[in-house]
Amino acid sequence: MASQIIALIAEYGAILVFFNVMVEQAGLPVPAVPTLVVAGALSANGQLPLAAVVGAAVLGCLLSDLAWYWAGRRYGSGVMRTICRISLSPDSCVKQSELRFQRWRGRVLLVAKFVPGLSTVAPPLVGAMGLRPWAFIVLDSAGSLIWAGAAIGLGYAFAAQIDHVLALLSSAGTVALEVLAVLLGLYIAAKWWQRRRLLRALRMARITVDELAEEVASGKSPIVVDVRSTAARLVDTRIIPGALMADLQGMEQALRDVPTDRELIIYCNCPNEASAAVAAKALMDRGYRHVRPLLGGLDAWDAAGYAIEHLAAEPESGVVVVPTHTAA
Repeated sequence: MASQIIALIAEYGAILVFFNVMVEQAGLPVPAVPTLVVAGALSANGQLPLAAVVGAAVLGCLLSDLAWYWAGRRYGSGVMRTICRISLSPDSCVKQSELRFQRWRGRVLLVAKFVPGLSTVAPPLVGAMGLRPWAFIVLDSAGSLIWAGAAIGLGYAFAAQIDHVLALLSSAGTVALEVLAVLLGLYIAAKWWQRRRLLRALRMARITVDELAEEVASGKSPIVVDVRSTAARLVDTRIIPGALMADLQGMEQALRDVPTDRELIIYCNCPNEASAAVAAKALMDRGYRHVRPLLGGLDAWDAAGYAIEHLAAEPESGVVVVPTHTAA
């Protein structure tokens, strides 16, 4: 069976590369790098045309990324929440705070495919942030070429060693294929369990939007903290009035003057309040005794009809600055 698959790669290499890359970039856990490496080795041996393999990989990337880009441009933050919800990585939406899109802007596409979790998130996010289509196509094509070229080039450079590995796989037959299938299954199961364990560990007492509104109305004045990244606020400018803005990396600085006995309400707009739960746990580890994530996050607050403010963006930098108006 393994030898038949290798033969298929040799015969339909460019087509297989195209579909494998396109499916992976769409967000499914089907790694394309091994296929690219094998295709590179076969190209070095003259069994596949190198230009066709590279072109197929770049085209597969571009088509999937364009679909995500247009979805982000059309649906904005809703697409980002969908990615967080379906991702096998439990911190895919939490890590948005580390991406620093407000500084890199579209240039992040040049390196996105080398960063776990960023490859799928980057196209819809830059689309939602308003990157022009022609700029997206140029930058994404360049990033795809760099990524695919690195994997294919690796296979091309080490063709002799890879041929030896392929020969071993062919001689091992069905056993090798079954081992690879088991390893892939274990990888998917591990990522799923990691996500489930994180959400279980972060299940803590949450406050509902009605309870928060009652506390504010009664004058208790809890400190409400928006822990979304700057990039997330550029995509979705809504905030709860009076909220302190502090992403996961900047919480300690933002709350340095807040006594540890004050009540803190943390919110984001991730599915399962993932970022808020992570932030709440981190704050409790630092000694804060009254910390609760907001159940349902920003979306639940808005859906309940409570007041919402919108942040303005500086025209040139795109950095969120100040609230502009309040809507009941």
